[in-house]
Amino acid sequence: MIHFKVFALCCFLFHAQMTQAQLSYDVPESVGLDSTYIKTKVDSILQDAITQKAFPGAQLLVAKQGKIIFHETYGYHTFDSITKVAKDDVYDLASVTKIMGPLPALMKLYEDGKIDLDVPFSTYWPEWKNKKDKKDISLRALLAHQSGMQPYIVFLDEVVKNGKIKKRFVRTKKSNRFSNQVYNGLYVKNRFKNKVYRKIKRVKVNDEKEYLYSGIASLIYPQLIEDITGVPYRRYIQAHFYEPLGCKTLGYLPKDKNFKNAIVPTEMDTVFRKQLVKGWVHDDNAALFGGVSGNAGLFGSATDMAIFMQMLVQNGTYDGKQYFKPETVKEFTRIQYPENNNRRGLGFDKPLIGNDTLSIKDAYPAPQVSPESFGHAGFTGTFVWADPKEELVFIFLSNRVYPTRTHRHLYELNIRPKLQQLFYTSSKD
Repeated sequence: MIHFKVFALCCFLFHAQMTQAQLSYDVPESVGLDSTYIKTKVDSILQDAITQKAFPGAQLLVAKQGKIIFHETYGYHTFDSITKVAKDDVYDLASVTKIMGPLPALMKLYEDGKIDLDVPFSTYWPEWKNKKDKKDISLRALLAHQSGMQPYIVFLDEVVKNGKIKKRFVRTKKSNRFSNQVYNGLYVKNRFKNKVYRKIKRVKVNDEKEYLYSGIASLIYPQLIEDITGVPYRRYIQAHFYEPLGCKTLGYLPKDKNFKNAIVPTEMDTVFRKQLVKGWVHDDNAALFGGVSGNAGLFGSATDMAIFMQMLVQNGTYDGKQYFKPETVKEFTRIQYPENNNRRGLGFDKPLIGNDTLSIKDAYPAPQVSPESFGHAGFTGTFVWADPKEELVFIFLSNRVYPTRTHRHLYELNIRPKLQQLFYTSSKD
């Protein structure tokens, strides 16, 4: 009996040590999957997608049980087939920023008792205190998209009129008042963000509280984090998360960092920047914040994103360091308002309610993912998903907005759920 208890304790300690380890590379067979079947199917799906011009190139990284069991690249940066996609390429993550940028900071502030999810958000953002439709909205409702806030505001309309840029807000030379760089030779007024906050203050909020995805509040979170911590937002997330995790490419403004990694271009911007957008954030609203925003602006490689998501799969611990308590991860990744048919966690996206009963055509994401899983998609063609029950991390990166955002084959061909499904249905018998 004693020997059994000792053996059980050893197994527990070994498992605990393994769950805190770094990601390492191995073959699919090491976790019971069929590498030949997976490779054949992934190649077929992605080569067909490129042929149908869903995107010029992509890469897929999948980790299971703490091992990277698949990491392959396909196609090129653009349809001219000059630069091949490489495993260390850096991508514009678009809305994936929401869960890898401000969200971990908010999770930490919640864990440290600096913010309460259920008191009015106006407690921390006083501008809303005198707004009848906003003064009682909680941070929980905002993060779970249950506040009734309208989905989006196009702030570019304030800057561009009849195809011309207003000099009142954007200049071609840097100065003390215009120091937030939008692109090569374009600088936005430093105080433009105050105009954004005022417009958000006036934005419509529906009386009926039901699930409605909105990215507007995420524009506020970086300033909120600075106000509460007294530390510049970028410095806070770098110091608390990216640097200790070893995520060298994950961050804002990659053009400032002299990466050896190639940066994958996004869209040919015909409205604002009038050039191919590469190394600068694609999202217009984030651009008007000088590239640093809570809704978009992060860039990163597949391996850095995998490390971040693996930390969450391991209940907030990675390589022996605890970033969050397990209960914090569980609180933010659970469905918040299931009674309202709202699938969302706090910041994190979740599978459709009843997802496992749907066909792959109707499911989101793959029907096989567990209800405990979570992640987020990005407008540029990025997608990250973590499944703690299956110990699986799925990272898909593409630039589906090249050359224009009208390209929707990524969705129409159902590419991401098809790929994700393979890693649930390819057991080695």
